[in-house]
Amino acid sequence: MANINLPNKDRLRWQCRRGMLELELFLNDFLENDYENLSTDKKSDFVDLLKVIDPVLFDYLMGTDEPDDHGLRDIVQTIRTATRQRVSL
Repeated sequence: MANINLPNKDRLRWQCRRGMLELELFLNDFLENDYENLSTDKKSDFVDLLKVIDPVLFDYLMGTDEPDDHGLRDIVQTIRTATRQRVSL
């Protein structure tokens, strides 16, 4: 179920600040280019993904590990696909 009280984009931008530059690049790029087009459920999944600790999140985004949670797995795949499409342009 989607969280109706999603954080605003400024708060999300702050939450995208990480100890790993690679994560910041992935997350901020996605936030700026793709977040607005997500469904409310996927936006909620993105918010939940930002709660994951950096080393685990890095493994998810690099594809070396997958989240057990279906919603997190889906948003990770969405981020990977969006990033790949932009990088290959």
